[in-house]
Amino acid sequence: MSQKNIIIALSKGRIFKDTLPLLAHVGIHPQDDPESTRKLILDTNHPHIKLLILRASDVPTYVQYGAADLGVAGKDVLMEQGGDGLFELLDLNIACCRLMVAGRPGCLDKPGRLRVATKYTHSAECYFAEQGRQIELIKLYGSMELAPLVDLADCIVDVVDTGNTLRANGLEPLLHIADISSRLIVNRAAQKLKHAEISELVSSLEQYLQGGAR
Repeated sequence: MSQKNIIIALSKGRIFKDTLPLLAHVGIHPQDDPESTRKLILDTNHPHIKLLILRASDVPTYVQYGAADLGVAGKDVLMEQGGDGLFELLDLNIACCRLMVAGRPGCLDKPGRLRVATKYTHSAECYFAEQGRQIELIKLYGSMELAPLVDLADCIVDVVDTGNTLRANGLEPLLHIADISSRLIVNRAAQKLKHAEISELVSSLEQYLQGGAR
């Protein structure tokens, strides 16, 4: 019986670089050099497995609508977008960071409504609602640390790795919202129709992550 095709969606940048060694450990290698090719669909050494190269925020969408069977997405993106019909199969424990509230010391002591700058508007809204704090959301897409410095916002919600960029701009992490890592996700249809192929891949990854592969 021939194997069914499997399409895996990966995002550019850190997640992509961290995922490639994991795939290599389970015997999946892209045919083109990911660093130099301009292709967005990469063949692998397995004729039935292809890789899609996407923006991080698009990975859940491609998987959700069946354009990809599997994907690797950060928990921050999954928390923000939700995604009906998506299942998290594995925590890959890569691209680890924290989703934090950050700002100048004492900024959260301000009475009344907080102005919060972030691209994680859903996550920020849910978090502050749980705290019983009213906020005004300001949607930004980058250079988040600038917002408190020019009085655009009282604080920010962003992913924090080392915290060096915050400290360099006179800010500090203040409240922890969630630990973030990258997850292997699948859609309902692929899980059902390509169960054998996906289970084999997941099992191999799981064994490696648990130390069973060397």
